[in-house]
Amino acid sequence: MRFALTLFLSLACTVPARADLVVRDDTGQEVRLKAPARRIVTLAPHAAESLFAAGAGDRLVGTVSFSDYPEAARKVPVVGSYDRFDLEAIAALKPDLVIAWQSGNPPAQVERLKALGLPVFVQQPNRLEDVAGQLEALGRLAGTEPQANAAAARFRERLAALRAYSAKPPVRVFYQVWKSPLMTVGAPQIISDVIRLCGGDNVFGKLPQMAPAISVEAVLEADPEAIVVSGMGQNNPEWLDDWRRWKNLTAVRRDNLFFINPQLIQRHTPRILEGAQALCTDLDLARSRRRP
Repeated sequence: MRFALTLFLSLACTVPARADLVVRDDTGQEVRLKAPARRIVTLAPHAAESLFAAGAGDRLVGTVSFSDYPEAARKVPVVGSYDRFDLEAIAALKPDLVIAWQSGNPPAQVERLKALGLPVFVQQPNRLEDVAGQLEALGRLAGTEPQANAAAARFRERLAALRAYSAKPPVRVFYQVWKSPLMTVGAPQIISDVIRLCGGDNVFGKLPQMAPAISVEAVLEADPEAIVVSGMGQNNPEWLDDWRRWKNLTAVRRDNLFFINPQLIQRHTPRILEGAQALCTDLDLARSRRRP
């Protein structure tokens, strides 16, 4: 009996300790967890939606306003907005992981969360392919890799099917994201990648800012062939009417004024391909309106 007990203890001591779960975020920082996260707070609507898509929606214990998809996300406690969240409310939820948004969340507040000892995974998906990688990373962090990897594979398959549009004759596009001040999307923005996917040429696509403010005069000078509007957190199709006064604009003369639901094209989630399909269809219509 003594020999058996000694042998058991000897074998137990040779069993290696479980290694930490380590995932590198979009800032290059390693996020280290002792085990897959069970209590997750997301600081952007797209992060909450992607967590559900990765099969880990049941781990979501706190999120921010406008986190309204899928329906189950609406039932999660809200800790503020993406640009102003309540640090005490987050800490009270005792999360073992916080998902932050690099270009949307205030950096100082994110650093304060880290200072509290909370593991913070920072996302910044600027290209469509990044959405698939985001799903896979969330799957590793939450221990739902089979579901997350399957969702990523479906996303890549649909993305590959849409790439045929990129070979079509280019369409010069102005994308309006806000009215006052007038704002568009620049080079780093994922919507610029959607425009390229559809064979479009973003007339302000060389600007280095995510969402640069521009002037009406700059749009008139660029003379886009198509104008696309959406909004931020709401639908704003009425913005299209503002452009009809400029009757010499190519987009106005050809009636290439298009609206796309911002929830589909302005969230870094699998649904962005629905927005991409809508944009690709609109740009095909613009091509059909060219004179022979």
